[in-house]
Order: sequence, then structure tokens, then C-alpha cells
Amino acid sequence: MAEAADIQGMSPSPARRWLRRTAAALTGAPLVAVLLAGVAAPQAQAGPASKVPTGSSTVSVSLDTVTPSAPVKGDTLTVSGTLTNKGKEAVTDAQVDLRVGPRLYGRTSIDAAAQRTGYVPGTDPYPLGGKYTVKIAKLASGISQDFTLSVPVSKLDLGDDGVYQLGVSLSGQTSRAQYDHVLGIKRTFLPWQNKDSDSKTGISYLWPLIASAHLTAETGSDEEQTPVFADDGLAAEIAPGGRLERMVSLGSQLPVTWVVDPDLLTSVDAMTKSYRIKSGDTTVAGTNQAVAKKWLSSLEAAVADGKVVALPFGDPDLASIAHRGKNVSGTLSHLQTASEVAGVTVETILHLKPSTDFAWPVDGAIDPSIVDVATSAGAHNVIARSDSLQETAGLAYTPTAARPIGGGTTAVVSDARLSTAFQGDMAKAGDSTLAVQKFLALTLALSEQDTDKDRSVVVAPQRMPTIAQAQSMARALHALDDGRWTQSQTLMQATAAKPDAEATTTVPRTSQYPKKLRSQELPTQAFQDIKSTQASLDNFRVILTQPERVVTPFGNAINRSMSTSWRGKPLEAQQYRDSVRTYLQGLTNEVQLISKSDVTLSGRSATIPVTVQNRLLQDVQHLVLRLKSENATRLELNDGGAVAEQPILIGAGHSQSVKFDAAANINGQVQMTAQLYTEDGRPYGEEMAFTVKVSELTPTVLLVIAGGLLLLVLAGIRMYAHRKRANAGGAAGDDGSEPEQPSDPTPDTGPESTKPPGTGEKVDR
Repeated sequence: MAEAADIQGMSPSPARRWLRRTAAALTGAPLVAVLLAGVAAPQAQAGPASKVPTGSSTVSVSLDTVTPSAPVKGDTLTVSGTLTNKGKEAVTDAQVDLRVGPRLYGRTSIDAAAQRTGYVPGTDPYPLGGKYTVKIAKLASGISQDFTLSVPVSKLDLGDDGVYQLGVSLSGQTSRAQYDHVLGIKRTFLPWQNKDSDSKTGISYLWPLIASAHLTAETGSDEEQTPVFADDGLAAEIAPGGRLERMVSLGSQLPVTWVVDPDLLTSVDAMTKSYRIKSGDTTVAGTNQAVAKKWLSSLEAAVADGKVVALPFGDPDLASIAHRGKNVSGTLSHLQTASEVAGVTVETILHLKPSTDFAWPVDGAIDPSIVDVATSAGAHNVIARSDSLQETAGLAYTPTAARPIGGGTTAVVSDARLSTAFQGDMAKAGDSTLAVQKFLALTLALSEQDTDKDRSVVVAPQRMPTIAQAQSMARALHALDDGRWTQSQTLMQATAAKPDAEATTTVPRTSQYPKKLRSQELPTQAFQDIKSTQASLDNFRVILTQPERVVTPFGNAINRSMSTSWRGKPLEAQQYRDSVRTYLQGLTNEVQLISKSDVTLSGRSATIPVTVQNRLLQDVQHLVLRLKSENATRLELNDGGAVAEQPILIGAGHSQSVKFDAAANINGQVQMTAQLYTEDGRPYGEEMAFTVKVSELTPTVLLVIAGGLLLLVLAGIRMYAHRKRANAGGAAGDDGSEPEQPSDPTPDTGPESTKPPGTGEKVDR
């Protein structure tokens, strides 16, 4: 790395006063104190087996504030923090001291100082002493106490401009060690630049607005297609005090380049209107329209200067696609689509034209396959990181970010140290302060590197910073507002900067891709699931008269299935893909064949009805119903064929009964199958099977039936005549007329049944 040679070409000049103090301490202190300090020093190195902190780790020192972060001549440095006695014994006659120096040369020296923990005599500087101390009579075991130290900068005796080590220590006594010795120490860094630098380093800081997926593929059946969210988590993030609300609020006051996932904008925009939230097996109305409108309005105002980079829709995981998905057909086309809609989405919602020429692999880790995938989607600039695309060995400085890597592609290499400066837990004030001071120290050390080249450095932090991380980042950037050694730039400016001819442009091999990142990638099965869902969607869309109502929400959901936000969450990723596929299957099943019972066919010819149902809220078309006879010799369709087809067009919410002509040749049973197909010949839905029982009536049978009917008619006539004679002879009325017979109260036929045909239904002849 370049920092290995940070000290080349420089003339070290440590603060002379610090040397005098150290020398005086070593020569003037009593020998017993030196021996006792030597005994205490190894205790600071106690390993994990030590249950109770001892030595210089007995008291925990937290530095909660360092103000100002980068002082100038005439300032007063104020350091406040908290002391916590973690030992078993009380600390008495204690004193809090400030220790300044020595000056650190190069960023590797800063790294080494940051890793030190315990107090080391002769290495740690002598305390400032005098009136710039805080006396503590007693600090009981397990007790915490705040402190504040204020010192005029002129008393720190800072020498040349540069980065100085700043430490706060607690010295005191315990019942077992009744002599003054260091019981706790915490170190940080103090950037010191009394005058503006002749050469300033350009800093391009990326400010990401990215969130995990919350919007589902499901929409309402109304004209507006009311969107359905899996949960209300996004509302919490954009509400006052939420993570995304703080990102916008903080970023609006900073010189940053916004990096936006268009899917986030789409999701929040959907919340500005009527929307639903899943709740078990049902949905409930969302109520955060006002919150969504306010967040979008604030964001639009914050990005009005146009410094916006739009990632592909859904922030697809380029490394997962390159390593596990590109060989699954259709994957790269999804990435292409996600890139194409990105600019339109941002422009529609934020009313500005973003840059869409950037790809950002996870943690800036690249290899040839990742670069190929990124450029296949239209990106000409790939945001990498210096721990992936390392500097040329022996280079004495950090080169500018832009590096041409061939094929018209530029690797925009972010600085690894600066980009990872705030990845830890910044919730505690002490941790945040240390991160801010180290960030400032690293930028000053970078600017002091021995080079006459103007450089542009890019900082690409974690994709989804926490609130505490974002606040720490903002504090660090505000500390650079005076522009003493840096100047702000946009990412686009850094990309356009003249590349450094001495910087490496060799993309690391695929085998060098970090194992930890590879283990978090989406599996190949994820892309196979996406392929299957897309195939179902393609089959479904061709029958719709309003395909855009389905294609758009499902296309967006498929893009979300490839998001980097699923890294490290394989179960949640699988559940999301399953939910998309299940919902799509449910929609396709709304167009189906109605189950049919067995059919009895009497006679040589008849029609066989098959019913198709459409429960969708739009008409369906471009379907073909195919009926097949498994035994055309016994039962033929359409003048001698085994297969008959008819086109289908059904209105929304309706059913259609399709009738096929059939002719019977031989008695017996025939297996029939009905299947829907799209016009391009692909099966749609499940096939339906039923049986036709053929029972042909021959001339002999008809003659027997006719004879039987004639006998029945003759018998009826005879019975009627007999009854008439009987009535005439013995049942005549007084006037000699016959009595009137009551009419039959029951009709000969009942009303036509509206129920579906049952077993043994007869078909039309």
C-alpha cells in the first residue's frame, strides 16, 4: 500500500518540548518509580483470561467530546469524557491528565497508534500537568465519573503542522499499589494545521439513500392499483427521527454526492397515495401519506443542485450476478432493465436528471467478471475500493481515484481507510469521537504526503448507515468545512480528474475476491427462481388486455429479488422470492377450466361443452382451448379428428362455455382432455380430464322402442274408453251429465336447472 512509504521524502521534526519533558521524566524520576512502572506495564497486556481489569486497564476512559476537532491558533481545546472504575478496588488520590505528542508521520503511524491500548512508559508522552488537570479524591469500584479538561492551544506546544497523538490518562493509587501510577488511558488524534495548505486534496463523499425492500408485487384491484407493503418499516425510517429522515436532514447541509436507489423513491412515492399493509391474511390501510410527502419534499430540496447518482433499480448485487447468476438465462436482461428505468424513475419523482453511468459493487470489491457484468448494463464507471484495487507497491502517496482499466471503463477507487472509518458502533459518544478524530487525522496525513500532484479522493461509506453512523460522518465533514487541507468535489468531478500514470490499473483475479463477501452472495438457486417467475409472468402477460397492470409491479419485484440488501439474509431473501412467485401463481389460476363430470353421449352426433372461467378484473384474450379425444376411432371431433381447438376471449369476471362437435362410431368409454394454450403454443394452467360414455342407438333398438311405445298408446286408449263407459253407466248426475274431473296440479316438466351438470350429464345433440 502507498502508506507503507508515507515517511519518504519528509524531514521529521518532533516537538522539542515533548522531548525535553520525556528526557526529564526518565532522568529525574526516582528509580523505584521506574521499576514500579515497569511492573505495571505488563499488566496492561493481560489477555482475555483476566476477569478483572488491572494495571493501566483498571479504569476505562471514554473521550466523549474533543472541541474543536481540528483547532487553530488561539483556540481553547476542551476534552470531556467519562471515567469508569472496572477494578475491584477503589482508586484514590487520582488525577486526570492530558498528554500531547508525538507528531505522527503517515497513515500507517496513525493506524499503529490507534491499535495501542495500555500505557507504555517512554512511548506515551509526559502529562501536561500544572493547572490543566482534574483531581479526583476517590473513584469507587464500578462507579463512573465525568470530567472536562480545557487547555489553551498555545499551551500544547504543537510544532509543525501535522497529526499529533492526544491522550487522556487517569493516575492514582489503590490499596494494593499505594503509589501513583497510570490506571487508565485513552488515545485519539489531534489534527493541527495553523495555516491553509498550498495544495488541497479533493474529497468526494458519497451519501447513500438505500433501504431494504418493503413493497410487494401485490396491488389492489382498483383502477389506481393500490400498492401493498409487506410491513410499515419504511414509514418508520422516513418519519422524523428515522434513519432515512436523518440521512436527508444531515445530507442537506453537507457537500456530498447523493447515491440513490430508485426503488426507494418508488416505494415512498407509493406511500404518498392510498396504500395497504399486510396484516396476517388480510391488509390494513396505510396512514403515513403526510410523512411520505414531507420526506420526498425535503429530499427534492436537498438534491436541487443535481449531484445525484442513480443506481440500477433495486440496487442489484453485481457480484452475485457475476459469480452465480449470469449463466442463468435472463439474469443479465433483468440488470439491463433495472439500469434503464433508473434515470426515468429519479427524474419523474425528484424532477432532476441524475447520472446513471455508475456501478457500485458491494464494498467496492471487484474482479473481471464483476466489471463485465457492470459494463454489460451500460455503466462506464465502477466504484471500487483501494483494498481491492491496490496501489502500486512502493508508491509513496495515495493516487487520485480515477483509474482507466480498459475497454473504456474507469474504476473510481475509493479510499479504504476513509470509507470504513464509521462502520463500527457509533452509538456511544466515545466511539463516535474517536472515529471522527481519526478520520480527520487520516485526511490531513493524506494531504501531507510527498507529492506535487493534485489528487481527488473518493469516500464510499457503507450502503445503509445507522443514524449514529450518519451523525458521526456529518460531524467529520463539518470539521472540514473551513477547507484548510481539503476541498469538496462531486463524484462526477473525481471521475473526470486526470488519472495518475503511476497508479495500478490491474483488476484483481476472481480468485482474489474476498471469501467473506462471497459467502454472503445470493445462491444460483435464487436466479433460477427468478427465471421461473419471469417465465410464468411472460406466459401470463400475453393473455391480458391490460398487461401493464401486472408487468410493472412484478418486474419491479423481480429486480428487488436481486438486491444487495439480501446479503447475509438468505431465509428472508427466499421468502420474498416465494411470495412473489406464489402471488403470481394465484393470479394465473384466476383463468382456468371448470372441472367437468363424466358425459353420456347418446346418438351418433352431439356437442360437448367445456367451460372456461375468468375471475380477473380485466378481459383475457389470445387463448386457445384444445380438446383431445384419446380414442378417435370411437369418438371423433370436428369431422374425423382427434383434436379440436377454439379461440377464447372472456370478459372480466365472466365464464364462457365452449362447445365442440363430436361424432360417435362405437359404443364405450373415451378419455378426453381439455387444455388451455397461449397463441404461441405454450400450455396455460392445468389440463382437465373427463370421460365420455358412448351409447349409440341402432335401428333394431329403435324399432323395439317404437313397438313398445305403440303398445303403451293402445293400452291408454283402451283404459280411457273403459273409464268413459263406466262413468256413463253408473255415475251420471241428476241432470244426466258426466261429472267434471279435477285437473292435474303438477306440471309435466320442472324449471331448467342452473346447477352444473352432474355425473352422467347428457350433452346437446
